Amino acid sequence: MADGSGVIATVRTTCPYCGVGCGVAGAAGGAQLGGERALAVSGDPAHPANKGRLCSKGSALGATVGLQGRLLEPSINGRTVSWGEATALVAKRFRDTIARHGRDSVAFYVSGQLLTEDYYVANKLMKGFIGSGNIDTNSRLCMASAVAAHKQAFGADLVPGCYEDLDEADLVVFAGHNAAWTHPILFRRLEAAKARGQKHVVIDPRRTDTAEGADLHLAIAPQSDVRLWNGLLAELDRRGLLDLTYVAEHVNGINAVRQALAQDDQSAAAVAADCGITVEDLLAFYDLFAAHPKTVSLFSMGSNQSAQGVAKGLAILNVHLATGRIGKPGSCPFSITGQPNAMGGRETGGMANTLAGHMDFAPEDRDRVARFWGAPHTARAPGLKAVEMFEAVRSGKIKAIWVMATNPAVSLPDAGAVREALEACPFVVVSDCVETDTTAYAHVKLPALAWAEKDGTVTNSERRISRQRALFPAPGQARADWRIMADVAQGMGFDGFGWPSQASIFREWARLTAYENRGSRLLDLTGLSAMAPDDYAAMTPIQWPVRADGKGTPRLFVDGRFQTPDGRARMVPVRPKGPADAVSDAFPMSLNTGRIRDQWHTMTRTGLAPDLCRHAPEPFVEIHPRDAEAAGIKDGALTRVSTARGEAVALAKVTDRQRLGGLFMPMHWTDAFAPSGKSNHLIAPNLDPTSGQPEFKHTPARARPYRETWKGFFLTRETIAAPANLDLVWRRIPQDAAQLHEFAGRGDASERDALRKRLTKGLTGETTVFEDAGAGSRREAWIENGRLVAVLFQTAAGRLPPRDWLADLFALDQLTAEARSALLIGRPPGAPVDKGPMVCACLKVGAKAVDAAIAAGAATADAVGAATGAGTNCGSCRPEIARMIAAAASLKAKETADA
Repeated sequence: MADGSGVIATVRTTCPYCGVGCGVAGAAGGAQLGGERALAVSGDPAHPANKGRLCSKGSALGATVGLQGRLLEPSINGRTVSWGEATALVAKRFRDTIARHGRDSVAFYVSGQLLTEDYYVANKLMKGFIGSGNIDTNSRLCMASAVAAHKQAFGADLVPGCYEDLDEADLVVFAGHNAAWTHPILFRRLEAAKARGQKHVVIDPRRTDTAEGADLHLAIAPQSDVRLWNGLLAELDRRGLLDLTYVAEHVNGINAVRQALAQDDQSAAAVAADCGITVEDLLAFYDLFAAHPKTVSLFSMGSNQSAQGVAKGLAILNVHLATGRIGKPGSCPFSITGQPNAMGGRETGGMANTLAGHMDFAPEDRDRVARFWGAPHTARAPGLKAVEMFEAVRSGKIKAIWVMATNPAVSLPDAGAVREALEACPFVVVSDCVETDTTAYAHVKLPALAWAEKDGTVTNSERRISRQRALFPAPGQARADWRIMADVAQGMGFDGFGWPSQASIFREWARLTAYENRGSRLLDLTGLSAMAPDDYAAMTPIQWPVRADGKGTPRLFVDGRFQTPDGRARMVPVRPKGPADAVSDAFPMSLNTGRIRDQWHTMTRTGLAPDLCRHAPEPFVEIHPRDAEAAGIKDGALTRVSTARGEAVALAKVTDRQRLGGLFMPMHWTDAFAPSGKSNHLIAPNLDPTSGQPEFKHTPARARPYRETWKGFFLTRETIAAPANLDLVWRRIPQDAAQLHEFAGRGDASERDALRKRLTKGLTGETTVFEDAGAGSRREAWIENGRLVAVLFQTAAGRLPPRDWLADLFALDQLTAEARSALLIGRPPGAPVDKGPMVCACLKVGAKAVDAAIAAGAATADAVGAATGAGTNCGSCRPEIARMIAAAASLKAKETADA
C-alpha cells in the first residue's frame, strides 16, 4: 500500500492458507476499484514460523488478489441494496424467527478463514446474546477429533509442542499426514533435520511424497490406526520402556489402558495382520520408536477425519504419556491444523460444544462467561455440530442460517443433501468475499473483506498469534466480518457490540481469557489485555500463554502439570473398531479424499492463479494397477467413481502408490471448475460419536470407465459455466491469458452440435474452420482485430492436440501468419513441445525438463534445481523431484541387471 509520498510500503502479514502460519511480506499497488491490483509477495524472514520461506500457494498470492468474482455490494434476492437495508433485514428475520420458534431455530456456520476477532464476535452474538449453542465451524471437518482427544487427556484443547520440537526430534511419525503437500514449509524444516540424521515414519494408506522419502512407510488398511498405536504401546510395555516414574507422578489411567490392551491379541503377527502390513515393517516401527526417546508424532487429517478420530488421537496421546514423551524438547504429540486460524476459532469458542476461552458448558464456566459479557441468556448447552446442523436445516428445525467465509455446499460430506437443506431453508444469509456454490442459495449476500484487505489476528498450529494486516483498502462496499456481525447484533437490539476497531475486540477477548482465571486455564492472554492501539498495530508473533510481563510460552506441560482438576494427564482406554461402512460386492473399494499440493479448499483463491492449476489441472482418481486392470480402466481415461451417495467423473491415475483396494480423490473442485468432479457428494455423513467429525477417509465405492463417445475443448478469454441440460463431463482450467474448458460426452453428433451452438453463440469476427465428418472432428477459431478470441476443438474418433501452444496464442497482440496456419492445421508449428505434467508451479518447470536433467546426470534435488530452476523457490516440489530421481535410478538398475 502506498504511503503519502507514493512509495510502495512493505506490509508484514500472515499467509491465509494452512495452519503453519507463515509470515508474508507484501508490497501492494493498483488498489483502486476498477484498476489492476498488483502485489509483490515474499516470505517474511523475521517470522519464526517460516523464516522467509513460502510454499507454492503462498508464493502465488499476488495472482489471487484481483476482483474477479468478488462480492462487492450487499444484495437481497439478487437486488442490490444498502448495508443498512441488508443488515436490518438479517436482524429482523433472525429476531422474528427466534420469537416464533425459539433460540435454537437459528444457526451460524463459520470458518477457519475468519480472523480471531471475527470469531469472537460471532461466538459472543450467538452463544451470548441470541442464547443458542448453534454456532459451529468448518474446523469441525478437520480438527474436532484432536480437540476432543486433547480435552480428555489434558483437560483442555492444548497443543503441547512448538515447531522447534520438529527440528530437535530424532524421530518424527507422520500419522495420516502428507506434510510435503499440506504443510510444505514445515516439511522443508523436517528435510533439513532428516539430513542430519532424523528418522521419518509415515503412516498412510497411500505412498505420498512424504512417504516416498521416509525411512519407513506403513501403508495400513483403512481404520486400523488404533490397532497400530495400541500394539506399539503394548510392545513398549513388554520391553519395559514405559516411563513409569513419569506416569506415577503425572498420569492417571494406565491400569485401565493396560486392561483394555489385554483384551486383544497384541502379538506382532496379529497386529500386522489387522493393519494389513508385514510383520517386518511393524517391528521396524516398534524398534524405531523404542530407540528414539525424542519423538514427535505429527498427526493430522488422516487421523482426525474418521468415525474413530477421537480414539485415534487418544491412542497416540496414550503412547506419549506412557513414555513421558511430552513437555520436552523434541518430544511431543503434535496435532497440526489445516486452516490459518483453526486454532483461533477453537480458542474463541467457534465450535458448538465450547465457550470462549477454553471454557465449556459446565455451570461455573457458563456463568463466568455470562458475567463477563453481561449476557444473562448465554447458552446453557452445546449446539449442533456441522453435519447435524445442516441435517436440522433440512428437517426444518433450523429456519435461519448464516454461513460465513466457507462453502458447505461443496465441503461437507453428502454435499447433495446440504444443497437440499439450503434450498429448503426459509432464510439463508451468506457473508463471503466471492461467489461460491453456497452463495447460490443465499437470500441475502453480504460482501466481506478478502485476505488482502483483512486486519486482525490469527493463531497457528503452535499456538503462535500473528497479525494479519491489510494490503489493500476495502473494494466496493466490502466490510470486515466482525463489523457486519456487530451491525446485525445492534440491529437485534443487543448492547456490547459497539467496538470502534478490531484492536478493541482483541483487548476484550484477551481480558476474557484472564477473567477469573488465576492459573486455572492455560489459555491466558493477560500480557496482551491492555494493549494500546499502537501496540496492537505493531504486534509481533507470540505464543500463548502470554504472561503478565508480555512473554510467550513455546512449550506446554514442561512441569508435568495439566489442566485437569488434579493436574494429572489422563490415559484413556480405546479399542479398535472396523469401518462404519464395510465394502461390499456393490461397492468393493475404499474411497479416501484429501488435499493436493497447489490447491486450497474449494479453489476460491488458488483457482485464480493459473500456475497453481498446472500440477493437477483437473479432478483425478488414483487407483492401483491391479484394480484398474480388473475394472478396465486406463491411465488418463475418464473414470466414474460411485458410492451409495452419488457419482463423480475424474481422470484415472493408475499408480502403485495407491493401496490395493483403495481409491483417492481430491476434494477441491466445485461447480465453477468441474461440476462432475466433486468428491464430497460421494461421502457418507458418518461421524465420530464424540467429536462429530465426519469420515472422509473411507467410503465404500466402485470405479469403472466413463466410456465417452466424443470429447473436446474450448479456449476463450471469458469464463464459461457448464451448459445446463447437457449430460457432459465439464472442467475449467485457468491459463495465463485464457480459460480452457475441457468436455466429454456419451451422446451422438446432435449432442456435439448442441454444445457447439451454445459455446459459439455471439462470437463474431474472422472464423477459421476445418471439419472431418467421418472422424466427427471439427476445429474452429475466431479472430478479431488480429487477436485470437476463441478456439473450439471437438472429435469423436481422433486425437486432440496439446493445449499449451493454443493457450499461449491468446497472449499475442497480433497472430502471425504461422500461427494462423497452425490453427487451421490443428497442431503447433515446428516440432511439438511437450513439457509434460507441471512439477514446479513457481518457475513453470515441467516433468520433461526434470527428466532431461536427471538423464544428464543430476542425481539430487539440488542438482536438478541448478539445471532447471525447479525446487529453488519454495521447495514444495522437491519431494516429487526426489521421487523422479529414485524412479530413474531404479529403472537404470533394472536395465543394467537385464543386460
